[in-house]
Amino acid sequence: MNSLRATGLAVAWGVAALWTVRTVERLRGMRRVPDLLQRPAGAPLAKLSVIVPARNEAGTVAAGLRSLLNSRHVDLEVIAVNDRSTDGTVAVMNGILGEPRGERVRYLVEQVECLREGWLGKPNAMARGAERATGEWLLFTDADVVFAPDALSRALTFLEATNADHLVVLPTVVAGSAGEAMMLPFLHVISVWGPRLWRVPDARSPRDAVGVGAFNLIRRTAYDAVGGWGVLRMEVVEDLLMGYVLKRAGFISQVAVGRDLVRVRWAQGAWGVVANLTKNLFAVFRFRLLWMAGGAIGTAVICLTPVVAVALGLSGARAWLWPGLLSAASLFALYWQYHRASYPGAVVAVLWIAGFPLATLLFLYAMMYSTLLTLLRGGVVWRGTFYPLKQLRAHAVPLR
Repeated sequence: MNSLRATGLAVAWGVAALWTVRTVERLRGMRRVPDLLQRPAGAPLAKLSVIVPARNEAGTVAAGLRSLLNSRHVDLEVIAVNDRSTDGTVAVMNGILGEPRGERVRYLVEQVECLREGWLGKPNAMARGAERATGEWLLFTDADVVFAPDALSRALTFLEATNADHLVVLPTVVAGSAGEAMMLPFLHVISVWGPRLWRVPDARSPRDAVGVGAFNLIRRTAYDAVGGWGVLRMEVVEDLLMGYVLKRAGFISQVAVGRDLVRVRWAQGAWGVVANLTKNLFAVFRFRLLWMAGGAIGTAVICLTPVVAVALGLSGARAWLWPGLLSAASLFALYWQYHRASYPGAVVAVLWIAGFPLATLLFLYAMMYSTLLTLLRGGVVWRGTFYPLKQLRAHAVPLR
């Protein structure tokens, strides 16, 4: 019994040490990530093409497209791609054709009637949009993303100053419900175990690469050099992997922030977040059972050990309280960082921490459900189309 207790305490202290190291690294590192709002806005010289794929998003696509068409100080081409929608998406897209816009703004609607063999829907739609694009820069975004009028000009001005080939602007994620307000900060907290965003421009850190579906801005020559979305044509998490593909090919990526420049509501409710994770999580682990099992066990140990340690400490086992509180202090610092970036002026970080155990359990559920559902179906169903697991595994980009 004593040896079991000693092992448990050793694990608790080890987890606390890991949280502390990663948290300090994140807090220091994020200070080096450029803030576009703190940089001078200019009038970039290059032409930008924005590709907006949409499938059955009649209720959200208009706001995003109009925000793009209201962009200032940029030579802009917006290509709205209707990806086999069965609702009123294409009618909304076509309705915007006649609306007023700036003299330097061109607006096109591209129709995707059928899916090319060996392609997922979204990579196929984005590739089709890129084929129509004439800009020196290509921005791939989602239909539900809303842009500030100066977002695009700030992004291009920054790229011209840094001479990078790829830019990710981290979106401001809007929480429209209590469930989202619990899950979204949790995802920010556990992202501390993912790519170090401040190391993305560093060629010596090949694994620190990232892409974001809301804002992947790529130099046209770099996009063509890596094979465009064709190299990721059967990838469920193609947006994330584009950053990895570009960096592996020797191109320079940058990550920037800028509160409210790019806004998106990623999911509706806690179960909406879980549903999105269900599609993505097994794919993140490259559809490998052992990798997913290791990830689930690691997540459970890292996230639940502090909860258990604090609970035991408060119940009288004082030796557990100190590693539990050390972990809790790290979690609070990460939640506070998210709070300052997303919701300044409202003290809510403490309330978010209270939801950490439940958010952990929902995340673990999403990991297991993503795996089991994919295995039972023999593939992934996304937006009404079935993609066989054998085909997804065969085309999965190896991470090395």
